[in-house]
Amino acid sequence: MEVKIGVQHAPREIVLESGQSAEEVERAVADALSGKAQLLSLSDDKGRKVLIPADRIAYVELGEPAQRRVGFGAL
Repeated sequence: MEVKIGVQHAPREIVLESGQSAEEVERAVADALSGKAQLLSLSDDKGRKVLIPADRIAYVELGEPAQRRVGFGAL
């Protein structure tokens, strides 16, 4: 699933494709915002881990999984 995270005082948002379910991502965000965790920790499809300080999270947008495109034609 596609996850977009806005960070305070950062000009760009963080975008990653995560293999985690929407419920898992939502639970991790809720834990970070409630103070249970100091960092929001998510992993992407390539095994990289993204750590964001909980007090710097501006917004989190959960999207549908990106579909793989085949070919060069614009659709």
